[in-house]
Parts: sequence; C-alpha cells; structure tokens
Amino acid sequence: MGDQMTMGKRVARARKRKGWDQATLAQAMDRSVSWVTKIENGRLPLDRASVVAKLAQVLEVEVAELTGQPYRHETAELDSGHATIPELRLALQQATMPGGAAMIGERDPAPLAELAGQVTVAEKLRQDARFSALGDILPKIINDLTLHTAGLTGADRDRAEALMLRACHMARVTSNLLGHHDLGWTAVQRELVAAERVGSPELVAASAWDLCGVWLHETALDGAKSAALAALDDIDEHMGAGDPNLRALWGALHLRAAVAYSRLLDRQEAESHLSEAQRVAEELPADGNVFQTQFNRVNTRIHAVEISLELGRPREVTSRAEQVEVSEIASGERQAHYWTCRAAGMAMNRKEDKAVEALLTADRIAPQHVRNRPLVRNLVRDLRSSGRHSKGPQIRALAARMRLD
Repeated sequence: MGDQMTMGKRVARARKRKGWDQATLAQAMDRSVSWVTKIENGRLPLDRASVVAKLAQVLEVEVAELTGQPYRHETAELDSGHATIPELRLALQQATMPGGAAMIGERDPAPLAELAGQVTVAEKLRQDARFSALGDILPKIINDLTLHTAGLTGADRDRAEALMLRACHMARVTSNLLGHHDLGWTAVQRELVAAERVGSPELVAASAWDLCGVWLHETALDGAKSAALAALDDIDEHMGAGDPNLRALWGALHLRAAVAYSRLLDRQEAESHLSEAQRVAEELPADGNVFQTQFNRVNTRIHAVEISLELGRPREVTSRAEQVEVSEIASGERQAHYWTCRAAGMAMNRKEDKAVEALLTADRIAPQHVRNRPLVRNLVRDLRSSGRHSKGPQIRALAARMRLD
C-alpha cells in the first residue's frame, strides 16, 4: 500500500482539530491564506524543515503527525531496515534499564577487540545509509556491550562505554532517519550515560552533538540550539590543548548550532556559526570523520547549502551547491543529503529538470535514506504533478519506487 495521506492533508487535519480555519493558520504562520490552501492541496511542497517545524509548533503536534513517519513498504528490499527496529528497540531498552544485562541471558559476549572491529564495520554501513544491513548486526553489538559495561571495571569498562557510545550513535541515526524518533531519544540517552561514566571531554562533546541531532529531527529547535551552545561552553576550556579531535567536535557543534538557527530563521547567528565551523575545517584533515561527524571542509559546504535552503534563499542554495566537491566526502548519506538539498533549491528556482536529476542521483547513492525522507517525498509528489519539466517518466518511476500514490 502506498502512503495514502499527504503532508498537506495531515496539516489540514491538525488545523481542523484545533477548530481553526485557513485564515487563522495563515495568521499564525505569517503567511497568506493562498499559501495555506496550496500546502493543504499539495500544490506547494513542504520542502524545508524550518517550515515543518513552525507548522508543528503552531498546530501543537509532534512533527511525525505531519510527516506520517515511519514509512513501511511492501517488500523487504524497500523496507530500509524497518524490520530490524523491534530487535534494536529491545537491545536499547536492555542497555538503558537498571539490571538490563540480566535480561539478555547467560552468554559470553564477544571480546572487546572483536567488538571494536564490528563497530568499525557497522560505521561504514551507517555512512552508506545501508540500514537493513546495519540493523542485522547492530542489536547484537549493543547487547554484547551491555554485558561488558555491566561486568567490567576500570579502563576496560571505559573502553566498552566508548564503544557503546559509538554503537548507540548508529542506533540514533538509524532511528531518526527511518522516522522512529522516540527510539532515537532512547539511543542518545545511553550515549549521555556512557560519556558521563568515562568523563572524557571528547565523549561528552560527541554525545552532546548527537543530542542536538535528536532534537533537530524532532524539530525541538530551541533545545538543539541550547544543547549546542552549552556543549561549546563546556569544551571551550579544553581547546587550548590543540587536541584535533576536540577541535573537530567544536566545529561539528557549531554546525549543529548553525542548522538550528537557520531553522529558527535567524540568518545572522546561522551564518556566524557556519563561518566558525568553516574556519576550523580548513585547519583539519580533508577526510575528517571524528565520532562519525564527518566534520571536514566538504561537509561544512554541504551544511552551507542546507542553511541557505532553510533560510529560504534559493539563489544562494544553487550558488553554494556549485562550490561543493561532493564526491570527495566518504559518506553516501552525506552525498545523498547534498543532492536532496540541491534538488529542493533547484525546484525553488524553477529549474525542475535539474531538480529531478538531483533527486535521481540521491536515490542512486542512498535509496534507503532518500525514500524515508519526508521532504523528499513531498518534493517528488510536487514534481510528479507540476508538468513544468521534461522528466515526467523518470519522476513517475521514482514515485513508483517510493510507493507514493
């Protein structure tokens, strides 16, 4: 079965439940009644997270009520890792509850050295957005680390906790990108515990960076902004030592702050934090990926494209997109994110042939990511019905692969 209810219809349902007419919603959004009508009728795509966040806020609903996530599909090939969510959920529940290790049963976990190798393999799957393959191995990794963190002490326990943080980051990303946002919160809670137990500034900063990620996905923008700023204050005292990992996390947190401010439509603060991140990235390795942040020059430029998109600056989206050497970043997820932001910018500029081409590129790179993104699904629907481009067969085929009605 395809996704029956569009986001516009979900907006209309939430509006009517509040007893509002379209004029009232338009006033709350600082928009015209015509804009609300086009959104609800599907004639204008919701292709910016900042707009979805404000709609959720004024309608007093969770963002998932408007997006309709998670999206389940008809075949295992299309299901994008959703089938592994129950096992991952149980593993995270056992990892976070008091005495959870006892619930796993009597067995010997894999040695820490072996688990470290498994985590590295899993991180490659995470960067490639191969959620089905990642879901096949991640729950057992978390279970084994739960046993280790309950049974070890001293330096060995700290090693296990550091691995747990990395594993739970992957669980967080999987959960959020597939639309299971409550599970993303469970994962990041375990990261915060791991960081607190070890006490390393790097782990504390990495867990704070991921906390920002959870809140950005839930459109809790003030929370994401505040978490990023607080974490920057916390690690500022350690920056004098010149630790490259901490410098990368410093830059990554500035990117989180920049995205949060862009979705709050504060251009000055967004550009200020972006500028600091770009400055730091120029001084660090071009292939940097500290704690899976992909903090490097290419990713800061991808963020610049996203920030311009969220701020509603279509010409700037396309000009910044031209400056990104996207093939140089070793992350299918980041590459696909770039191409989807580029597609939205092209559509805003009425360059719809190029928008379709960008979406098709994103889908070739990371289909399990792209087909689960609400804003992509909205854009595909809009391009399918617009008639303003020459790519009708291609966009209809993509819509069919995504099972959009």
